[in-house]
Amino acid sequence: MKKYIITLTIICTLLFQTNAQTSSKDSKTSGTSTSSGGTTVTDILNRAGSLLGGAGGSDILNNAQLEGGMRDALTQCLTNGTNSVAVKDGFFKNIAIKILFPKEAANVESTCRKFGFNSICDQSIEKFNLAAEDASSKAKPIFANALKQMTIKDVSAILLGADNSCTEYFKKTTTAQLTTEFSPVVNNSLSTVGATQAWALLMKNYNKIPFVKPVNVDLGQYVTGKAIDGLFYMIAKEELKVRQNISSRSTPLMKDVFNWVDKHKSGIK
Repeated sequence: MKKYIITLTIICTLLFQTNAQTSSKDSKTSGTSTSSGGTTVTDILNRAGSLLGGAGGSDILNNAQLEGGMRDALTQCLTNGTNSVAVKDGFFKNIAIKILFPKEAANVESTCRKFGFNSICDQSIEKFNLAAEDASSKAKPIFANALKQMTIKDVSAILLGADNSCTEYFKKTTTAQLTTEFSPVVNNSLSTVGATQAWALLMKNYNKIPFVKPVNVDLGQYVTGKAIDGLFYMIAKEELKVRQNISSRSTPLMKDVFNWVDKHKSGIK
C-alpha cells in the first residue's frame, strides 16, 4: 500500500513537472508552433515505472492502446449505467435507488397512510420513479461531451485510482449540467404522469388533518437530485465490474489495459 501511494505521488509530480515545462515552453515560444507531440500518459507512466525500479515500465502499453482501452471502459460503464435506469421500472423496481418520499415528508406519508390514503402514497412513489426514468435518457450526450474533455491528468488518475474513480470524475464534471438538463424533464414528467397532481392531492389531504405541521418540499428538485444519485450509483456498479471481473472487460483493449492495471497494482502493494 505504501509503495502504491509512492507511485501515485511520483505520477502526480511528473504531471506537475510536465505541465510546468509546457507552460515555460509556451511562454518562450509564444506565437510559434512546435513539432513536438508533448508528453503522453504513456511517457509519464514509463518514467514513474523507471523511478520505481521497473514496476510497470517495459511492458506498459503504448499511448494509443492505453487511451483506447480507457475510452472503451468509460463508454461501457456510462452506457450500461444509463441504460439500466432509463427504462420502465429502472428506478421503481431497483430497491437500491428507488425514490421514496423525501425525509422531510416522512411524517406526511405515515400520517396519510394512517388515515387511509395508501393508494395516493403508492401512486406518488411510482410517479416519482417514472419521472426519474424519463429524465435519465438525457444523460448520454452529456457524458459523451465529458469524455471528449478529458485530459492526460484525468486519464492517469482514473486508470490507477480507486474502484470508483471513474464515477467520481464524471460526478464532479457533469452533475451541474445533468441537473440543468434533468430538471425540466423531471418537472414535465411529474406533471405528465400525474405526480404533481398526486402530490398536491396528498398535501391537501395532509393539511386538513388537525395540528399537523405544514411541509414544504420542492418536488421537482428532490426527484431530480435522487435521479442523478441513482444514475451514478449504477455507473459505480458498472465500474466495479470492469475493475474486478475480467469477464466484464468486453473489448481486447479493455482487457489489455486493465490486465496491466491489475498487474501493476498487485506489484506495488
